[in-house]
Amino acid sequence: MTTPDDGSAVRRLEAEALEFTRQLIRIESVNTGSLAPIGDGEARAARLVQEWLAEVGIEGEFVEPHPGRGSFVARIPGTDPTAPALLAHSHLDVVPVDARDWTAPPFGAEVRDGMLIGRGAVDMKHFAGTLVAVARHFARVGVRPRRDLVLAFLADEEAGGVWGSRWLVRNRPELFEGVTESISEVGGFSVPLDASGRRAYLLATGEKGPATVALTANGSARHASGLSTENSVVALAEAVARIGAYEFPVARTRTLEAFLEAFGRARGRPFDEATLEADLAGLEIAGPLVGAGIRTTATPTVLTAGGKPNVVPARASALVDVRVIPGQDELVRATLRELAGPDIEVEERAWYRGTKSPASGPFVDVLRAAIAVEDAQGEVVPYMLPASTDNKHFSKLGIAGYGFTPLRVPLDFDVFAQFHAADERVPVEALEFGARVTASILKRA
Repeated sequence: MTTPDDGSAVRRLEAEALEFTRQLIRIESVNTGSLAPIGDGEARAARLVQEWLAEVGIEGEFVEPHPGRGSFVARIPGTDPTAPALLAHSHLDVVPVDARDWTAPPFGAEVRDGMLIGRGAVDMKHFAGTLVAVARHFARVGVRPRRDLVLAFLADEEAGGVWGSRWLVRNRPELFEGVTESISEVGGFSVPLDASGRRAYLLATGEKGPATVALTANGSARHASGLSTENSVVALAEAVARIGAYEFPVARTRTLEAFLEAFGRARGRPFDEATLEADLAGLEIAGPLVGAGIRTTATPTVLTAGGKPNVVPARASALVDVRVIPGQDELVRATLRELAGPDIEVEERAWYRGTKSPASGPFVDVLRAAIAVEDAQGEVVPYMLPASTDNKHFSKLGIAGYGFTPLRVPLDFDVFAQFHAADERVPVEALEFGARVTASILKRA
C-alpha cells in the first residue's frame, strides 16, 4: 500500500506539479484588462483543472460569468467537521507578453538548465499546477486533510478579479462557506536571511489597498496666444507635481516590526529608525520588495489634455495609482484632496481597502513547521505586500489572506523580479520543493 511519505508517491507528486504547470503555461490565457478576453484561455485552463481533478474523483463547479472568464472551485472534505475550512487559490490568467523580449517561447514551457521558462511560471500557474498535483496525491494515497479544503482556480486576477474572485464573492459566496483563512500569492519564496546562507521565506500577512484616483482641472477653452493666466493644463500639472513629490510617513505596522525583528536578529544588529529605508534597500533581494510596503504611495501615471498646440483646453485630467497601507484610507483621501487643491476635482475610480492578517497563530505555526521539515535553518518572516491579490475580495467574506506559495531558490535568484517580466522562470527544484511543502501545509492545517 502506498503511503503519503512513500518515495515513489512523492516523486509522482513532484512530477505532476511540473507537468501540470507546463500544460497550463501552454494555454495562452492572456488578460489585457479589456472586458473581452483574448480567446477563451482562462476558461480552457479552468476546464483542464476540472478534468484533472475529476480523474481522481474530486468534483467541483465551473463558473463562467462572462464568455471566456472561467473559474473552477472544488471542496475536499476534512476529517474534522467542526474545524473551519481553508481556501487555497490561484489565478489562471497572465499578463501580456512581447515575444521579442524573450529568449524562449513565452508559452512553450521549456525547461532549460533546470529552469522552467514561460509566462505564468511564477505568476502564478506554478501554484495552480501544484494544487492540482497535491489534491491528486491526497486522493491516490488516501490522505484526508483535517479541515475542509476549498481549491479555487480563478479568472481575471490580473485585471482586478472582476470576473473571478470579485464575482464569486458577490454572487456565489456559498462556495466559500466556513472558510476562515486562505493561502495564495505573493510569498513563500526564499530570500537570503543572513551571511551564512540561511533563507527567509517571506509570508505576506498584509496587502496594500489599491486605488485609482482621477484629477480634473476645469477652465475655459481659448486661443493659446492670449494673455489669460487661466490654464487647465498648468493647474493640473501643479497638482500632479505636488502629489508626485509628497512622501507619506512610514507606517510601523506589526508586520513591519516582525520583519525588522527577524532580520535584525539574524544579522546581529537592529534597524535604525533614522536610516530604515536605506537599511532595507541594502538587503539582498528582499529589500526593495519590503521597502515598497512600508508607506502609502501615490504615483501619477496617466495625463490627458488638449488636442492642438494652439488651443488651451477647457479640461485636463490625470490618473493616480494609490497603494494604501491598511487602516490609512481616510487619512490618504484627505491628504490627496489637500494636495490637489480646491480647484481640482478629485474622483475615486476604484478604492479597495488593504488587508491584514495575524502574523502569528496556529495557521502560521503550520507554515513554519512545513518549511522546517524541508529547510531546518529556514525562517518564515512576515512582510507587507505592496501590491494586491484576490485576497482583497475574499477578505469581504471575513477570510484572512496569506501570501505563501513555497519556493526554495538559489540565494541570488529574485522570485519577485520574475513577476510580469520577460523570460519569467522558476527552478524545477523549487517547484518540487513547493509541491512537498504545500502538501504538508494542506494536510496539517
